[in-house]
Amino acid sequence: MCRWIAYTGSPVTLDELLYKPEHSLVMQSRQSLLGSEPMNGDGFGVGWYDEHSPIPGLFRSVEPAWSDQNLRELAQHIRSGVLFAHVRATTGSPVQRTNCHPFRHGQWLWMHNGMIDGFSALKRDLQLAVDPSLYPLIEGSTDSETLFYLALSAGLTDDPPAAVAAAVGLVEEVAARHGVHYPVQGTVATTDGQRLWTFRYSSEGRSRSLFRNRDVAVLRAQYPDNPVLHGLADDTRLVVSEPLGGLRGAWLEVPESSCLVIADGAEELLPFAPALSAA
Repeated sequence: MCRWIAYTGSPVTLDELLYKPEHSLVMQSRQSLLGSEPMNGDGFGVGWYDEHSPIPGLFRSVEPAWSDQNLRELAQHIRSGVLFAHVRATTGSPVQRTNCHPFRHGQWLWMHNGMIDGFSALKRDLQLAVDPSLYPLIEGSTDSETLFYLALSAGLTDDPPAAVAAAVGLVEEVAARHGVHYPVQGTVATTDGQRLWTFRYSSEGRSRSLFRNRDVAVLRAQYPDNPVLHGLADDTRLVVSEPLGGLRGAWLEVPESSCLVIADGAEELLPFAPALSAA
């Protein structure tokens, strides 16, 4: 599938997340340890927020992350307190820039690891459920982008957990009509630049891996001689497809069927389940 990281906290350079960790995202693009396949070389993308505009910056490419020199150059200069990064392994849709994550709408970013099973058969019905004012904005051909626009149509900008529950519920209802039993698989991250929501869910109850970092102050007390921890701010919050390092106790698995909300350095873990439509 794919690998991704979402970061909120004190501003850091993208380089500190993509290249410097022991098991960095760029390393995962070549050798993922927990993904369904080890290589994620079908493009990448980064999204970030700064003080110049509420609209996030976006850089996406079809090049493999490990070999893109432009990414390495930019990563040393892009500095932000809210960062998304994603490396892609396609499940069948074309390798093209518009299919690379994160996806952006206004001030919102969205990225996904997983798939909608049987998407080619479900696509027409699902996209007809997208708000007519939003439908022309769909640029690519992925199930991930369609899921984003279904969530936007369901009110993502007002209530992300409810909107994602409605979007996933719709996918499962449409899939049931087409005889697809376990259509939804994956992990999702979305943000408005202020708060971060991440979701782990699959129709089968066997979601892709997802982890969050343990509180930095707690880790610093456990490992007082670790220089990396002393370089991190207390408000550092990372949600990742797989751990960026092997420090014991540093990473906590996000539970199955859950929503993790992060705001102002604090986090809340909520149960997540699809919502049935009124019909």
